[in-house]
Formats: sequence, structure tokens, C-alpha cells
Amino acid sequence: MGIITVEKADHLFWLGRYSERVYTTLKLYCDGYDSMIDLDGSYYIKLCEMLDIPNIYASPEDFISRYGYDRTDPNSIISNLLRAYDNAIVMRDEIGTETLAYIQMAVYGLEAAAASHAPMMRIQKVVDNLLAFWGCVDDQIDGRCVRGVMKFGKRVERLDLYLRFQRSPSELRRNYMRLVPRARESGMQYNAQTMERLKNMLDAPVIDYDGALAQLEQILDV
Repeated sequence: MGIITVEKADHLFWLGRYSERVYTTLKLYCDGYDSMIDLDGSYYIKLCEMLDIPNIYASPEDFISRYGYDRTDPNSIISNLLRAYDNAIVMRDEIGTETLAYIQMAVYGLEAAAASHAPMMRIQKVVDNLLAFWGCVDDQIDGRCVRGVMKFGKRVERLDLYLRFQRSPSELRRNYMRLVPRARESGMQYNAQTMERLKNMLDAPVIDYDGALAQLEQILDV
């Protein structure tokens, strides 16, 4: 693992994954917010199916509240953001206090959104803080391996979510091409054969989304 231990690499990898999960699911949450306010039950049901999470929500309004802000729901946005924060806390020395602060401000912002009558304005600040977090990673973290592991996690998570959402083949291929150099820069052990099989599946005329997702989930199996 070069300059960082396997344990630290795991924290960095999941910091990247959880922060990306929050960023992308927040955008989906915001995209469907107005329709869910109008009690369109189909959007949140479909979102649960795409994310492969149990639909434990009684109504669109229940989903808006619990999926966004309920700490007792392990699949909620706030739960995933707190996991990112927990990993960032452990890696404070490696990522720096300023970088950590943006994740902390994102947590505060989401908590403020939960109590607000205009939550979308608060949520936009959360998105902005997550973008600032990644900007700070590039600007403040000197260790190439540290940055590489975090960005490897980020790219794995984004491709995972895009496969679940069945995004266009061009988007999937673009994100795969951005994943490959991050895997190499991370210094982590990954399965090159699995990466090649994944590439071939994404290059196919018709994409097997479930099969490609299964390959991605095995990328660290070496």
C-alpha cells in the first residue's frame, strides 16, 4: 500500500464512496422533491427499487422526511453522510482539518434542512460543501496515494449508482474511463481481469446492467 496502511486505505476508500453516495442521491432527492410533495407515490417507490433499499416508507411525505433526515434509517442520506464524516474524522491527519470541515458543514447543513420550511435552499448548501470538499482534496492534500484512494472510492460509487439508475451507455463508459486511472493511482490491489470484463460489458451493444454491477462489486476481490 505504499505510504498508507491497508486500514487507512479502507477508511479513505469509504470516505470517497459515502461522500459520492450522498452527493448523487441528494440530486435525485431534489429532482423528485416537487413531485413527491404532490404525493406522487411512484417516484420514491422507483427510487427505492433502483437503490435496492427496502421500501419502509408509508407515503411520499414519510419518504421525504425519513430518507432525507432520519438517523435511525441506515439507508437515509443523513446516515450515509455521517458514515462519511466518521471516516473523515479517523483520517483527519491525512486529509487535513480544512478538508474535514467541509464534510462537517455538510452534516450541519443537512440537519438545518430537516428543520427548515424551505429545505431545498439548505440542501443546495450541502451540495456546495461536498463539491468544496473535493476541491479541498485536490488543493490541500499533498499525498498522491491518499487522494488516489479517495477518488477511487468516489469513482466506484458513481459507476455503481449510474448502473443502478441505468444511465446511458456513453455516461457509463465515460465514468469507467475515469475510474481506471484512479484505480492505478490509489495503490490498492484490484482485480484487473474483473476490470477488463466490466469494460467489455460496458462496450457491448446492449448493456447488461445487473451483470456489470455484479462485476463492479467484485473489483476488490483479489
